[in-house]
Amino acid sequence: MRILVTGGAGFIGSAATAALAAAGHDVLVLDSLRPDVHGARSRHAGSPHPALPDGVPLVHADVRDGDAVRGALAGCDAVVHLAAKVGLGVGIGDIDDYVSSNDLGTAVLLRAAADAGSRPPHVVYASSMVVYGEGAYACDEHGPTSPPPRSETDLAEGVFDPRCAACGRVLRPGLVGEDAPADPRNVYADTKAHGERLLASWTRATGATATALRFHNVYGPGMPRDTPYAGVASIFRSEAEHGRAPKVFEDGGQRRDLVHVDDVARAVVAAVEQPQAAGRVEAFNIGSGTVTTIGEVARLVAALLDAPAPVVTGEWRAGDVRHVTASSAKARTVLGWHARTSLAEGLAQLVA
Repeated sequence: MRILVTGGAGFIGSAATAALAAAGHDVLVLDSLRPDVHGARSRHAGSPHPALPDGVPLVHADVRDGDAVRGALAGCDAVVHLAAKVGLGVGIGDIDDYVSSNDLGTAVLLRAAADAGSRPPHVVYASSMVVYGEGAYACDEHGPTSPPPRSETDLAEGVFDPRCAACGRVLRPGLVGEDAPADPRNVYADTKAHGERLLASWTRATGATATALRFHNVYGPGMPRDTPYAGVASIFRSEAEHGRAPKVFEDGGQRRDLVHVDDVARAVVAAVEQPQAAGRVEAFNIGSGTVTTIGEVARLVAALLDAPAPVVTGEWRAGDVRHVTASSAKARTVLGWHARTSLAEGLAQLVA
């Protein structure tokens, strides 16, 4: 297949591009190489690009440029849409940039895809676990429930787990499935959730196929620090490399599911090669299937680099979620995909 990868020179994008090329596909990358994402790599505006396999051409353009996108889509059987402004997105200082880059960028791509011919390309959309907000919870009295945002009073007093809206009891975390309602808690999460809705409208209007991959905490070599995924692992590495104790927010008990970027790249290949039912969006959680805590990640990174033990600071950010861990059983059953890289192995690669 001929496949366009938007954002294909980025952290996840370059891994996905390499995996698609290795699987025998004809891959083309469109990337804006924006400096706030690529740093020094933004100077490489031509092909070959250091992040891309030999022979993979690069179109240096913004996904909001409709003419460039239409040209890149010509003859494509599928498009993997990874281009986005990423970051924590917990404030509103750059809300316009998030909405323009992510919402408008997705809309421009989908319009171009709809105009691509009688048979629009299959779309694989990079969504995120952040669309869920908090993960799955249960109350001992009221059963499964969706918690309200954590109160700043609780956070200031060191009560970090969310409470039941009905009785105020601290909730028990579980695994979130794809049927959980969206409850985005910050600007970046809002744009990812809206992207899924735009994709749903597009599939209904065109009768095309689309898959949304809800990436969980993606980490691995080459990852940027400031991401909504697992940038904390990169931050811990930076501290430990300088002989400093990694600093852990809250009490370190935040539950996450860290999945290696190479496993994510294989999930992209599986989603490209296995379109689901036409006229709808099929969503898949893409996680390792192993629950870990932020404190455990810090301890592993510190031990790998022979650094001082982590320090739990009790600091908190109001926009952060406490626990969000996924069930990736659907991806295993439907796509035949599962993560292969253990956390210990993956973190050893990261610190190396």
